[in-house]
Amino acid sequence: MTRQELSEYRLDDQIGFLLRKAHQAHIAICTEKLGNLLTPVQFSTLHRLATEPGPVSQNALGRMVAMDAATTKGVVSRLKERGLVVSRPDGTDKRRHMLSTTEAGRALLAEAVPLMQEITRQTLAPLQPYEQDMLLALLRKIS
Repeated sequence: MTRQELSEYRLDDQIGFLLRKAHQAHIAICTEKLGNLLTPVQFSTLHRLATEPGPVSQNALGRMVAMDAATTKGVVSRLKERGLVVSRPDGTDKRRHMLSTTEAGRALLAEAVPLMQEITRQTLAPLQPYEQDMLLALLRKIS
């Protein structure tokens, strides 16, 4: 491709590039607000697990938070090391372990949820309320 042909492709108009920039801005706010409390991925994993009606397998949890098996394993291991999640053998399939949150995990979530709500507010602050609703609806539609 010539330089001219390449310049016709506008990186600043591409969804992946814009999503990455928005994600970077969001992560910067998360780092500022959460510090060492939890990473955004740990928060999502812990929150999803805490809001399920019962224990969840690691594979199912990974699907619920859109993570591959290796990433899920690492996140769950770190949460277990911190005493936020517990793993028990499944009563029907001894090969499978079921995960649930601990009291410490739920207490940490009680602290983290208001911070995450503020992080969302700050991330969306450049948008008007109707634009915020529209953006979230469109992201849900494509994800």
